[in-house]
Amino acid sequence: MAEVFDNVACTVCGCLCDDLRLTVEGRRIVGAERACALAEPYFLGQNAERLPAATIEGQPVALEKAVERAAALLREARSPLLIASSRGTTDDQRAALALVERVGGTIDTWASLASGPAVLAMQAVGQSTCTLGEVKQRADLVVFWRADPVVTHPRFIERFVPAGRVVVVVDEKETATAATAQHFLPLEPGGDGAALTTLRALVRAIDPTPVTATGAPLDALADLARRLKSCRFGVVFFGSALGQGAAGHRRVEALFQLTTELNAFTRCYARALGGLTGAGQVFAWQTGYPFGVNLSRPYLRYNPGEFTALEMLERGEVDACLLIDSEAAGTLSIAARGALERLPTIALDPPTSPSTLPATVRFTTAVAGLHHGGTAYRLDDVALPLRAVLPAAYPSAAKVLEQMTTRLG
Repeated sequence: MAEVFDNVACTVCGCLCDDLRLTVEGRRIVGAERACALAEPYFLGQNAERLPAATIEGQPVALEKAVERAAALLREARSPLLIASSRGTTDDQRAALALVERVGGTIDTWASLASGPAVLAMQAVGQSTCTLGEVKQRADLVVFWRADPVVTHPRFIERFVPAGRVVVVVDEKETATAATAQHFLPLEPGGDGAALTTLRALVRAIDPTPVTATGAPLDALADLARRLKSCRFGVVFFGSALGQGAAGHRRVEALFQLTTELNAFTRCYARALGGLTGAGQVFAWQTGYPFGVNLSRPYLRYNPGEFTALEMLERGEVDACLLIDSEAAGTLSIAARGALERLPTIALDPPTSPSTLPATVRFTTAVAGLHHGGTAYRLDDVALPLRAVLPAAYPSAAKVLEQMTTRLG
């Protein structure tokens, strides 16, 4: 007999849409109403394949034996690294941090590769922020800067940008979102910094013409500056592309400074259009820092570039690695990925996340928001509850991590 679950939250992207209606028959989801093009195959593919609960060197073993081997790898390591995923629950993140504290290692998140520049910019110049609820109820001008939510967050505009709001897209090429917006401002390749600096000058009524590099057509930038100053409530959502490359955090700083300065004329805010923010939230409230934290000494050390996963792997400073959601290893550089494949590794992966990374010990874990409940954080740092709608065949990531911590003694 089919069972229907209403108001289910989806963790596929940072929107954390919590209005889905799932139909479950037996151990399978057979219907996912209001699910987007990214979420529907995710839900319908759950429990499609049965995997062993744990393996060592690719061979199925009892969970207890795998926990013992994983604890031994961490105990023997002098510089262990844990890379956490924000798609887990708050309990998962807390258990990960407790384990790293026990072994005296370093903890980072997969999200630091994309969101690190925004965090550094916020720490340097501050950030004017708002929630998606405020955007939906109050914003009359929405700017997407190097962001394409139609592709990356398919229901974002439907849920948070009602019809009648002015939408402007700023990008190097016309994206799927630009095709639906009222205005498109073309950027020159690599022109983000110059365009933002020019906008700041225009907003402050400083003549930008002496500056030869504007990053975009000057008349289009002047029109955007006018719209930003005259709107009642404006918000700029930016994609990770803004912060990528050399001095990426400086470009994000320029955007944050622009929106802060606009508050002398109106209300204007900036938000990253990224994924879930749970790991960063938990690490920040537990340690004071959202990623790249070293706990090998009696005091905490935070230093992006020194204690972030990409750089540590590329420099060969890690001798054991624990990965939560190892599918994300595909985002690493070739050098970091190669270093990771040579290390003893422990991977905690949900059954439907394909990973080609070889792991010394691999655990199959329950899916947060489907096999067990908890709390997750939306891209605007708002906490929402997750529900269990399927029977759990595997332990949660938190349970596995807690067992490792106990085994370490």
